Amino acid sequence: MKTNLSRRDFLRMTGAAAAAVAVPGCDIVLKPAAEKKSIKKPNIVLILADDLGYGDIGCYGGRHARTPNIDALARRGMKFTDFHSNGPMCSPTRAALLTGRYQQRAGVETVLGFSKDKSYGMSLAEVTFAEVLKAAGYTTALFGKWHTGHLPEFAPTKQGFDMFRGLYGGIDYHSHVNRTGCENWWKNEKLASEEGYVTELITRHAQQFIEENKNRPFCLYLPHFAVHFPWQGPKDKADFAVGVDNSSPEKKYGSRKDKKAAYKEMIESLDAGVGRIITTVKRAGLERNTLVFFASDNGGHKMVASSGPLSGYKGSLLEGGHRVPAIAYWPGKIKPRSVTHETVMTMDLFPTMAAAAGAKPPPDVKLDGVNLLGLLLEGKKLPQRTLFWRYKKNGVARAGPWKLLIRGKNHHLYNLDDDLGEKNDVAAIFPDKVETLKTEFFAWEKEVTDNVKWVRK
Repeated sequence: MKTNLSRRDFLRMTGAAAAAVAVPGCDIVLKPAAEKKSIKKPNIVLILADDLGYGDIGCYGGRHARTPNIDALARRGMKFTDFHSNGPMCSPTRAALLTGRYQQRAGVETVLGFSKDKSYGMSLAEVTFAEVLKAAGYTTALFGKWHTGHLPEFAPTKQGFDMFRGLYGGIDYHSHVNRTGCENWWKNEKLASEEGYVTELITRHAQQFIEENKNRPFCLYLPHFAVHFPWQGPKDKADFAVGVDNSSPEKKYGSRKDKKAAYKEMIESLDAGVGRIITTVKRAGLERNTLVFFASDNGGHKMVASSGPLSGYKGSLLEGGHRVPAIAYWPGKIKPRSVTHETVMTMDLFPTMAAAAGAKPPPDVKLDGVNLLGLLLEGKKLPQRTLFWRYKKNGVARAGPWKLLIRGKNHHLYNLDDDLGEKNDVAAIFPDKVETLKTEFFAWEKEVTDNVKWVRK
């Protein structure tokens, strides 16, 4: 007999401590699995930078800022050369990361902005990696930028995180006021004033969480606001105040005249925070049982960032808008100084974390991402797949080195193995490849938007 068991009931009942539960509507009784020999589950630390460009850190050729701690992760772990955010802007990528699925399925395809009506966010019916890991016995926390909803009804604590300190959207790094003049620093589901530079506060809360939870498996998600504008260094003054609208282009970027100098200081503050997190993990004796993953949510802002050898910046479907730095670190598991050229997307992190934890999503949740553990631990190649991006009226289909960029009725084809900077459009030379990728793109587009749970309004 078919049961009406909900996804959240499934997660609750499959938790490590679940007791026998009768399922409504049928004669099945769910019982906890027989006790097995205890296996220590790995901790997970997921660090997400905001608007960090592909060429902004040292191990990717960056020379503007010093990033010794992030560079050390790359030396001691695996560096990705072909890692992509699911979208070229904040909210879509975060929705894909949280759900392990294309963000179009959740109806979060553009940035959840600062309009007067903020009563919208990612549907609570979506199942997040935090919910799946929590059901597997993990303590979960998020310190940083949420940006998949602007009201407490969409808070991280409603979607599997045991605790949350941070911001729903962009803010001043010092006053914690957003550009429309509202306070935006939260503790769980309530505003909670706290002094300090945002990047350093996020790091401080993360360190405390690690120390307090070192004797149990934890998943720590650190979606930093750095290095998003307003471009303010740790020693700058606040630019935004309560009741003052700073959303104009002249004000929203901050008052610092030398914005690239401020950006450099912000990158170095982020890097210092990464160093403190790793030091705390080591001090707690957890280093060899902790998977650390570092990435950016999209490409860098064209006013200050470097895309390295790539064309395009944040907001673009050229490579610089979504190919981002990414590093995996797990001493004793991931080979030091390893480099992978496999094509990977943000949504792949959900199934990877679940596999590492021995956790499973509800059976009716179909993940679009793939498990990266074989790649991380054994250097195995990923299965061949065509990957897709859509933002506003533009789209991309990517298969191997071939990238089809769709701009309205115009189609541009690039071979990224030969032309990483996307300078040489070969669509006229390979019309069959254009048609194949175009057909795949439109089939995907229809599939991910059929029966979609749109952003609640």
